[in-house]
Amino acid sequence: MTNTPARSVSTPNISCEGALALITAARAAAERLGVGMAIAVTDTGGHLRAFERADDAPFLVAEVATNKAWTAASFGRATHVWNEIVRSPEVTPLNSHPRMTALGGGYPIFEGGQVIGGIGISGGSSAQDQQVAEEALRELGFEVSP
Repeated sequence: MTNTPARSVSTPNISCEGALALITAARAAAERLGVGMAIAVTDTGGHLRAFERADDAPFLVAEVATNKAWTAASFGRATHVWNEIVRSPEVTPLNSHPRMTALGGGYPIFEGGQVIGGIGISGGSSAQDQQVAEEALRELGFEVSP
């Protein structure tokens, strides 16, 4: 018998329904704060699954929210922790990546201990963006990483 290496892996990803539910939950949290925000949800590869930008949110926040979700999904870490991480000379070059975002408001979406996507919120202060992301994740029963 020959041991043949696996040629593919199955990667769990957030469903469209799950992504849309996060958008709805985040919108409600943003409305409670009275802040117009952009909300982006990506799959594990950082590809956009769902997106919404409030009518009163500046257009730039759309790109920022998407990049926050991409960063969180890529590394499985919340974006606000990157300010500390990139101080290390070994990872400082990541700062030059055009999509890398160290602003608060991006979180990996975990299910069963595995990253299934990322959520990015932009439009308020970093603390407000984080609050909205955390509320949406908790409302739907997802783990919130520090």
